[in-house]
Amino acid sequence: MRAIEIYRSAELTDLVETDQPLPSPGSDQVLIKVVAAGVNRPDLMQRKGLYPPPPGASTVLGLEVSGTIEAVGSEVNEFKVGDSVCALLTGGGYAEYCLASACCCLPLPKGLSFIQAAALPETFFTVWSNIFDRAKLQVGESILVHGGSSGIGTSAIQLSKAFGNQVIVTAGSDEKCQFCRELGADLAINYRQQDFVEAVMHHTGGKGVNVVLDIIGGDYLPRNLKCLAIDGRLQQIAIQNGGKSEINLASVLMKRLTISGTTLRPRNDEFKAKIAQQLFAKVWPLLESGQLKPIIDSVFPLDQASQAHERMESSQHIGKIILEV
Repeated sequence: MRAIEIYRSAELTDLVETDQPLPSPGSDQVLIKVVAAGVNRPDLMQRKGLYPPPPGASTVLGLEVSGTIEAVGSEVNEFKVGDSVCALLTGGGYAEYCLASACCCLPLPKGLSFIQAAALPETFFTVWSNIFDRAKLQVGESILVHGGSSGIGTSAIQLSKAFGNQVIVTAGSDEKCQFCRELGADLAINYRQQDFVEAVMHHTGGKGVNVVLDIIGGDYLPRNLKCLAIDGRLQQIAIQNGGKSEINLASVLMKRLTISGTTLRPRNDEFKAKIAQQLFAKVWPLLESGQLKPIIDSVFPLDQASQAHERMESSQHIGKIILEV
């Protein structure tokens, strides 16, 4: 089968197409004939050697796919050969076939294409588990989402609005801010032109937001804390600006703040299966009714994975970048 591997030399790091043997599913796995695969920032980090796959995971890039089931393991009862699914992976998605734990697969939502479905697992698993499970965003509360036009951001806007919350986002251009507002954001802040702390506090009448979902880290940490209301929760899911910062702990004490962080990829199947069940029960009906929709920026053929990474690195994209196999 065709698969995209990372090639490293003294001069460069690149993505190259290779020929690999067809994998066989374990007892609790399924083999998926991949139609489309999502591109995510962890893929870029892995290509650069900054985010190695967990033990036992495929070295092939790719954390989410859509496609049809080609074979099932001996203990798999919930899916059969020929079923259309999308799946969260620990790796292996940039290929013609990949293995997935059956518990991390979900049926293709009615009315969605394979391209659209490939945009769901990584972002929706991440957003749901962080906003609603860990940060416990409640109906009527407010949330600040950094990177509002990203795959994570566009999913967070829609999910938060669908469940009755006020949404504030940051983005890097007026065009992106306008898109976020059209998607449902109550306020979109161009962080290149405005101080997002001042904008958030003005919009909330000095109260601040209940939750911050942050992918930036670094010097955003103390600024995020200033944006939080009493009993506010900061949920850190990435550190694009680095992992070091300095804060005044007095504000954490005085406002009773909670700072939490998590990564999804290393978590076990039992944890991911619970998220999958919640998504199927609470989010899949909204996708099938059209109330939620995956936002697709661009689609590249599998052999243009390098160009897809370049598109993501440019930060010009709005929504998800997809590889079509």
